[in-house]
Amino acid sequence: MSGTRTHPEAEPTLWPGLVVFSGMMLLILGGFQAIEGIVAIARDEYFATTSDGLVITVDYTVWGWTHLSLGVITIAAGFGVFFGKTWARVVGIIVAGVSALGNLLFLPAYPVWCTIIIATCVLVIYSLAVHGREVR
Repeated sequence: MSGTRTHPEAEPTLWPGLVVFSGMMLLILGGFQAIEGIVAIARDEYFATTSDGLVITVDYTVWGWTHLSLGVITIAAGFGVFFGKTWARVVGIIVAGVSALGNLLFLPAYPVWCTIIIATCVLVIYSLAVHGREVR
């Protein structure tokens, strides 16, 4: 029975494009996080509220290093998603969740920016969790 297929190939979908988009969004999100961290480390007076007005009252330098660290990890996960690595999808989902939570806590300091980052995190989590395997 040559020429017949026992397992028909699944029809291609558009979801791998969304996962590649998520990989790119992880890179952008990591860049945003890094920029937010660098600003928090360098210029405390840039933000809309003092550090006392934040949900967790710590110095902006601590927030800066937190955001900068998240940014570096997010960028690494973004590159891993492009190569179809399972660890990168898992790390991407975790870091996007942590990033959304961290930005929710940082919301009083920079409301518009944090809202954009939270929305991006939700999109990244959805596409990596539901359609992440389709990239391979």
